[in-house]
Amino acid sequence: MNVMRTGMLLAFMTALFMGVGFLIGGTGGMMIALVVATVMNLFSYWNSDKMVLRMHNAVEVDEANAPEYYRIVRDLAANANLPMPKVYLIQNAQPNAFATGRNPQNAAVAASTGLLQALTPQEVAAVMAHELAHVEHRDTLTMTITATLAGAISMLGNFAMFFGGNRQNNNPLGFIGIIAAMVVAPFAAMIVQMAISRTREYAADRRGAQICGNPLWLASALNKIARGAKQIVNEDAERNPASAPLFIINPLSGQGADNLFSTHPSTENRIAALEAMAQEFRQAQPAPQQGRRVQAPAEEEIQDDRPSPWGRNGGGRKGPWA
Repeated sequence: MNVMRTGMLLAFMTALFMGVGFLIGGTGGMMIALVVATVMNLFSYWNSDKMVLRMHNAVEVDEANAPEYYRIVRDLAANANLPMPKVYLIQNAQPNAFATGRNPQNAAVAASTGLLQALTPQEVAAVMAHELAHVEHRDTLTMTITATLAGAISMLGNFAMFFGGNRQNNNPLGFIGIIAAMVVAPFAAMIVQMAISRTREYAADRRGAQICGNPLWLASALNKIARGAKQIVNEDAERNPASAPLFIINPLSGQGADNLFSTHPSTENRIAALEAMAQEFRQAQPAPQQGRRVQAPAEEEIQDDRPSPWGRNGGGRKGPWA
């Protein structure tokens, strides 16, 4: 089912890409767009995860230089019966995180330094469990390829104003076609991203809560991340808005509402769903969890002189992320 869904998505985005080419250059432009889209689809399948990580200046870390962060991801992956993903750190003050990769065997998770500083270890565990849920559901391939193609469609739409004015381009719709290429096609790509992102965030929230064992950890984390995302501008995300749906909370400024133009569901609605899930947990009889439950370190158990995961001595708030 996931393979079919991804194939349908690729076909739609390719058709949209060809449509933009047709509006800009007629039949010749459509054929060129088909060739470009085919190459991009193949390239995106193998390299889109690397592109997204590079966009956000993510640096791979391991147990030697980010022990607490790495250990939490390792324990969560074991709890979910998933292969250990690559672990990345983003030097960004905005608290946020995302997952990418074409399959669970080639997955990567990334958290910002702002997230590790602002959240408790339990909340960090919940966020990374949410990202691993995306990996388990194979959302990472679909969302990463969609982000790559949506960005390309938007760029092609911008080129329309330069190439569309050429009378030799066989554009059958004239100026109307140019406007459609500039506005309608990028908007359609954005709508596809929104629809995909919204439905999958709820599913990843629920599965992430199961993986970490406590829905309220994730509810608390979402509240903190949403507040931080409103207060701190993520310049890398603003330069690459097509990657926004990959994040656990929309990293773009001014995008907090659950409306037509939001790439994510309302944070309040997600928190309410997690609180309802916590109530279900309390009412249900205790049942053995699959795998082993992650044990995030309690803050009071951490020595004050422990270095931070990225080599700076912690100051102020105590904990492995300070």
